[in-house]
Amino acid sequence: MKNLQVLLSLVLLTSVGTTCLAADSEDLARENAELKRKVEKLDKDMEELRKIVIPQAEATGSQSPKIVWSDLDIQLYGYLKLDAAYDSSRTNNGNYAQWIEQENNNKDDDQFNMTANQSRFGVKINGPDDGTIKTSGRAEVDFYGGSNENKSHLMMRHAYMKLDWPESRFNIIAGQTSDVISPLFPSTLNYSVGWWTGNIGYRRPQIRLTKELGFEMGGFLKLEGALTRTIGRDNIYMEGTTDSGEDAGFPTFQGRASMTLPMLGVQEATIGLSGHWGEEEYDIAVTGREKEFMTWSVNLDYTQPICSKVQIKAELFTGENLDAYLGGIGQGVITDMTKPNHYEEIGSKGGWIAAGLGPWGNKRFNVGFAMDDVDRGDVNDGNRTLNRSVFGNVYCSLNKQTDVAFEISHWRTEYRGPGDADSLRVQTALIYKF
Repeated sequence: MKNLQVLLSLVLLTSVGTTCLAADSEDLARENAELKRKVEKLDKDMEELRKIVIPQAEATGSQSPKIVWSDLDIQLYGYLKLDAAYDSSRTNNGNYAQWIEQENNNKDDDQFNMTANQSRFGVKINGPDDGTIKTSGRAEVDFYGGSNENKSHLMMRHAYMKLDWPESRFNIIAGQTSDVISPLFPSTLNYSVGWWTGNIGYRRPQIRLTKELGFEMGGFLKLEGALTRTIGRDNIYMEGTTDSGEDAGFPTFQGRASMTLPMLGVQEATIGLSGHWGEEEYDIAVTGREKEFMTWSVNLDYTQPICSKVQIKAELFTGENLDAYLGGIGQGVITDMTKPNHYEEIGSKGGWIAAGLGPWGNKRFNVGFAMDDVDRGDVNDGNRTLNRSVFGNVYCSLNKQTDVAFEISHWRTEYRGPGDADSLRVQTALIYKF
């Protein structure tokens, strides 16, 4: 009897399982049939849509949408850089050297700085090219936008578009980029690349036109002209907070003419003459009147390759009210409130020369000298009158993307009155390029 009960139980379980499987199979069959009908309907709808859209696109000449990365040539570039520097006397700004602070109160006050703020990121955009005009653009930032050392803000370096007519050797740049004047830079590990010590020129919004004219004997003449924003300043001695550059009511003019010709055998040298002229306007609270200050410069630049491993670069300048161009050791207009009518532009002159050597193996070298000399009669006691530096550096490539570099430089800053200062700066960096 017991065996009979077991047998009946097994038969019952088998029957139930078979019934469930059959039901599941019927459900799956119905679902598959329904999905098949839906797919067939979608295929039919898509085919009908193609018959309507494609003839319309061919008639209007339009193309199907493309993903941006396949439509334009977009290239990312930049580098990651860690700088560490020791100064035997206190410098302004520390992360990079601008000038040496007065030593009448803090003689030989050494300092150590470390930063990754110079790390740089950029995007180059090329295209489209219709055979007559080429279009391109560029955007670039680093981290010298201020704030605390371990959470620095972004700073815009470049942001411009370029329209180029290659056959006419003519182009237009619109946006923010480097000045037309004094276009060269010495190769320094120090972020300031000679600014405030003889290398003037910075970056600002502008519209620039460039035209090249070729010579039958070889070489070419380049003509550049730009309308740029006048970068002024707010001043506590003046009324309100209006920027003195925008208050002028018109832009600053920049221009440069340069010739590139074969010299010293097959090497091509370039010599350029450039200048700028603009105006700033202050509303003077003491007198209740407006005061205009000119900003101007005349500049000479020269590039001469000696051979494949030696190149010389140099620039000279003279001008007034150049603080916005990183000249005058950061001083532009004097406002002496002890003399209510004593407002005038600060004049300065200077320049730099540098030699690039190498590469030899995985090493390349740079040496140079720079100086900014301010007119002592234009500044007050305690203001800077001379700033000069001598530098030498070596870059060693660990591989194609990675450099380790070392630089040593000597700085001297002189003041009207006591406080002349000297400093030895030792800087090293690790750079990863991409």
